[in-house]
Amino acid sequence: MDPRLVVVSGAKKGTITPLDTLEVTIGRDADNGLCLNEAAVSRQHCAIRSDRGIYKITDLNSRNGTFVNGIPVMEKILQHGNTIRLGGTILLFLTEEDGDESETNQFRHLEASSLPLTARLSRSSSPTLILSTEGLGLDAELPNLGIMVRDLSALLKISGHINTISDVELLQRDFLELMFEVTPAARAAIVLTSEIDEVETVTSFYRNGTKAAEEVNRQLINRVLWEHAHIVNEPEATEVGDGPLVLCAPLSGLKKTVGAIYLVGAPRVRFEENHVNFINTVAGIFAVALQNAIHLTALANENTRLRREIFWQHSLIGESAAMSKVLQFIGRVAPGDSTILIRGESGTGKELVARAIHSNSKRKDNPLVAINCAAITESLLESDLFGHERGAFTGATALKQGRLEVANTGTLFLDEIGEMPLSLQAKLLRVLQNREFERVGGTRPLKVDVRFLAATNRNLEEAMNAGSFRPDLFYRLNVVSVTLPPLREHREDIPLLAMYFAAAYSEKCKRPIEGVSPEARSLLMKYHWPGNVRELENAIERAVVLGVSNTIVPEDLPEHLFESQAESRTGSNYHNAINTLKKQLIVQAVERSGGKITDAAKLLGVHPKYLHRLIRNLNIRKLIGGDAQA
Repeated sequence: MDPRLVVVSGAKKGTITPLDTLEVTIGRDADNGLCLNEAAVSRQHCAIRSDRGIYKITDLNSRNGTFVNGIPVMEKILQHGNTIRLGGTILLFLTEEDGDESETNQFRHLEASSLPLTARLSRSSSPTLILSTEGLGLDAELPNLGIMVRDLSALLKISGHINTISDVELLQRDFLELMFEVTPAARAAIVLTSEIDEVETVTSFYRNGTKAAEEVNRQLINRVLWEHAHIVNEPEATEVGDGPLVLCAPLSGLKKTVGAIYLVGAPRVRFEENHVNFINTVAGIFAVALQNAIHLTALANENTRLRREIFWQHSLIGESAAMSKVLQFIGRVAPGDSTILIRGESGTGKELVARAIHSNSKRKDNPLVAINCAAITESLLESDLFGHERGAFTGATALKQGRLEVANTGTLFLDEIGEMPLSLQAKLLRVLQNREFERVGGTRPLKVDVRFLAATNRNLEEAMNAGSFRPDLFYRLNVVSVTLPPLREHREDIPLLAMYFAAAYSEKCKRPIEGVSPEARSLLMKYHWPGNVRELENAIERAVVLGVSNTIVPEDLPEHLFESQAESRTGSNYHNAINTLKKQLIVQAVERSGGKITDAAKLLGVHPKYLHRLIRNLNIRKLIGGDAQA
């Protein structure tokens, strides 16, 4: 089927739009390839372009953004099954590659009798071939009728059954079981070959269904592959006349020979002509089904690999070069088991990176346990991390498992590791070295299988020099490290983040938000965001909660965003006037306090830290004098 878009939710639910041109635009205007007459959809919202079979969606600077699988994007390559949300409409992107057209299989005629027979299929759940001899005289002879019925029934069973199996191993086993029904083979095998016609795998079974040794006469296999003809009644052993007889036939698929059927008879048993005819007939049918199953398995494995490397699970938003490096880092380290140190300013998403690493690791089905080393007092942190025995201290009335024990076979995330007390750093070092620990009050060491992830916003090198962090622990944690960029270093991701948070809090607060206005977006882009993504999230949440329109406008954003930008914005007389008044009040208060910021803050009735921030944001350090005292 051709690539297409299916509207699964919205006013045009059920509409199917084929992607049969190089570009299909979507928007509110009637001249779009797909017109969505919805207020939340921009006139020219997005476009889907194709380039040599690759389909890419591009947001056309829409007001409320384009979401793929719930993530806002500016540009993204689409995969089969991706969902696209534009306003209140949800689209499903579907694409299926048509298989190669194969010529109709030509079957050999089974010449069991020249007499006229009538064949029909039974209506039972399991197809059965029924032969009738109506119209024949009682003296009519039906030579080999039993053999013909058996072979035709087996052929029908093979034709109807093998095309329902996609698992390569199961397909081979079921086919060999049918070979035992038709031939006198004591052992049967399917030999698959590599690209250079060398034996790659052998699947072999005895007649009783047990697994057989993967031993075949490779000389016979090579003759079959080279000559593309069957070999029958030759000894299996290399010496002539030694060993049981073999029937071997090639498995020729649509474009190549994928292997061979290898049947070994019982002692003193020969394969008859009818066995050869039947094997030659079903080999072509089975080879095509086997080739398709191998191809599907290869595609599934490749899809799994690509998803693991590229389309793995994460909650990180961003398409900038800085974020791409972080995503590539996660893709490389997630499958391993190394200890990872995640560094970066507060609010940059260190915990999200830790969760992404765990979600794409081999431990993803096991627990991810997080502990904030700065949020718990030293006395409780040891018990929380390692657990305690009953009676270990006052109040320890029962045995308690610590976070480390709960995280066994999973991942332990140590947030704010730089705040961990020195006494616990030594105990944690032992766990990192030996993967064993003791509960508080215990004497028996406990083994643990845990992957460690740690995060900090402190400069650990400076902490080591100051003696507040152990160097040996640092080197144990710093096996692999990554530093997350602050938001000011990848400002191009701010619109995507803003749209994502707006959509999330719109749903949470049950308040429809169509997007972020261009003026508000410009304001967000110019702010320096000392609190990084967390501060941006809080600003958008505030705008959703306090805003009065269905679009986020500058007036909905926190006031401090204007303090350093109002003068550079056109049409911002209101905020310019407020900032001018703030500057006058601050300068007068500092002059009256003799240049002391703390006294000036008291005169103004604000906190000194807030006054410092106003001075920085309003850029009036020179107006109050560079030597002003704190």
